[in-house]
Amino acid sequence: MRDEKVKSDITVVGGGLAGVCAAVAAARQGQTVSLVHNRPVLGGNSSSEVRVWVCGATGHGVQRYARETGIMGEMFVENQFRNPEGNPYIWDLVVLETVRAEANIQLFLNTDVHEVDADGEENDRRIISVTGWMMGSERRIKFESSMYIDCTGDGLIGFLAGAAFRIGREAQHEYGEDWAPEKADDITLGSTILFYTKDVGEPVRYLAPKFAKDIAQTTIPIKRVIRSGDSGCHYWWIEWGGEHDTVHENERIRDELWSVIYGIWDYIKNSGKFDSANLTLEWVGALPGKREYRRFIGDYVLNQNDILAQTRFEDRIAFGGWSIDLHPPQGMYSTESGSKHLYSDGNYHIPFRSLYSNNVRNMMFAGRNVSATHVAFGTTRVMATCAVIGEAAGAGTALSVRYGISPRELHRTRMKELQQVMLRADASLLGVRNEDSADLARHATIKASSELRRLEITSGASTYELANDAGQLIPVDGEIGTIELLLDAEEETTLELELWDTGREENYVPSELQISTSIAVTAGEKQWVRAELPWRPDTARNGFLVVKKNERIRLYLSETPMTGILSFAKGEKPLVSSSLEDHQPDQPVIQWSSKKLVRTPFCFRLLSDTRAYKATKAINGYLRPYGGPNLWISERMDSGDNHEQWLELSWPSVQTIGEVQLTFNDDVNEDLINLHHHRTPFEVFPELVHTYRLEAWQDGKWTLLERITDNWRRTRRHTLAKPAVTERLRLVVEQTNGSAYAEVTEIRVY
Repeated sequence: MRDEKVKSDITVVGGGLAGVCAAVAAARQGQTVSLVHNRPVLGGNSSSEVRVWVCGATGHGVQRYARETGIMGEMFVENQFRNPEGNPYIWDLVVLETVRAEANIQLFLNTDVHEVDADGEENDRRIISVTGWMMGSERRIKFESSMYIDCTGDGLIGFLAGAAFRIGREAQHEYGEDWAPEKADDITLGSTILFYTKDVGEPVRYLAPKFAKDIAQTTIPIKRVIRSGDSGCHYWWIEWGGEHDTVHENERIRDELWSVIYGIWDYIKNSGKFDSANLTLEWVGALPGKREYRRFIGDYVLNQNDILAQTRFEDRIAFGGWSIDLHPPQGMYSTESGSKHLYSDGNYHIPFRSLYSNNVRNMMFAGRNVSATHVAFGTTRVMATCAVIGEAAGAGTALSVRYGISPRELHRTRMKELQQVMLRADASLLGVRNEDSADLARHATIKASSELRRLEITSGASTYELANDAGQLIPVDGEIGTIELLLDAEEETTLELELWDTGREENYVPSELQISTSIAVTAGEKQWVRAELPWRPDTARNGFLVVKKNERIRLYLSETPMTGILSFAKGEKPLVSSSLEDHQPDQPVIQWSSKKLVRTPFCFRLLSDTRAYKATKAINGYLRPYGGPNLWISERMDSGDNHEQWLELSWPSVQTIGEVQLTFNDDVNEDLINLHHHRTPFEVFPELVHTYRLEAWQDGKWTLLERITDNWRRTRRHTLAKPAVTERLRLVVEQTNGSAYAEVTEIRVY
């Protein structure tokens, strides 16, 4: 056995997506990081060892403009480009290369940390070191750092350090949560093992092992969906252990899950009820994917009311949007539905105070162990949300190390600085503006070759029957004024329209009615009908146009998307299953669905100009849609002489420019899944800029600084080999990845 000692600024224990993002974020802030993981591959539940979809704020397309950016977003987009088939081993490589790209990270795989040296009083503890055993190498390694981040999921490091924590469900009265039980208990969400199947093109027989459960003798075939063509996360409901200790009874839970998987496969192959002759089991997981165990107590405990109210914490550092997703304690054996869901009206915010321990001064945490109630944890637990929390924890820990202060002190004295650091990293942060005093672009005058001023989508590809209300999101910067819709009418009728404000800038559902009107429509096909909607809000907003149900009318849908425009279909009132809950709340984001209308807006045109896509939007401080799309869009690049489009920054005096940071539009409304849930029709977002160049005005002419081709990434940072001394800087877009418009979300200059 070899005893070793490793010193670094920060030790991150746990290499799931939370730990990966924490380590990368801290390393990018200049701190040295030891990333310690007890498995041979990174990624945690998303890895090839467990193979759970990376879900997040999009809620599989329920929430709009919700896909994560920052480090998680980089991995999503990279995986989409390199791994459109959803191969779990390629996903492993995407995660691994994200870590290996950072010189400040030392990676220790197969290293199980099981010792923590800590001191201090109960309410003021400090971690001195953690020690792990590297399996297969017979190395006992002690990790010494000034700060630690527990991303173990189960919260083992904090537990051994004496950090305050909670297991199980809080009572309703503790936080006023109506989805909590009346009495507190130790019930958690259970664990899951998944399996993959494969069609081999010839008959394959299957003889079940003796331990396989006869599921025909259980409620599973009655209460759960079983199909021969499904595999992987379609069987998320193979869940058990919520009434047991998911850590100390992990082996028992694994064996029970295995017995059911092999029993399900026996049922599919040998019951005669399925077309499965040529199917074989390709892969069965060996590790239970855990959902829940310890949750640490921070200076704030996020709860159900914060989620539903979308509380705008002053110290917000991340967002989520997945539903409060709770499962029955009996898991797969329950006679109830496998899950119940309650959504906020848009993305909710996560405070920094929920990421550090209230009694261990040099420990932060990220992932499913954050400071949240069981009910709130029902939404924060999904992996992409864990990842953005991890990035925030990593950035916060790095600043704590830099200034030699605790995370609590960082919150008290440098919270705005942390938010600005995260914005510069393109992290998932909503409603906070760029206020970086070092960013020269904030003080520049900006102009463009052109700006998209006329909002119109006129190329109708198919018709849409108004069997229910339909909706269209329209950015309003100025006045909507006169709007025209393209439609067919079977006979003379009246079309009713409503224009709603969406209320909160992060929401995309109708909130407050502004104008209602009706239009007399004559019979005819492909006719433009006109309505007056004279709404001029005080600030840039999103308008939600509701076209009321009329079965005599068909609207036209276009196959040409436009950034900032979303279409919706209204369904029936959504209910939470009465078998799960007595109360049945409305959920507007479910009522107004855009899942079947992604990138297919209704045809319309506004007769007045819009300011929604002006050049100034590229330096307005917002990196995401928030009360509007917040980006510059040019006129069409494929018409006339407009084959190139440019943005130009100018200053009243000469500037020395060493770095330019560009953020392009990767349509954060599009849902990306790392594995096999679905495949997008493109491997690179059409809106992303493909070829561009940076130029400086020097000696009376434009001088080339950089030229990039084949870009598929959202954020590009250019450190100039030689600083440019100039009064004018220009970004020239030569080509996109398919869009007819140049689109730039932000430009920064240092």
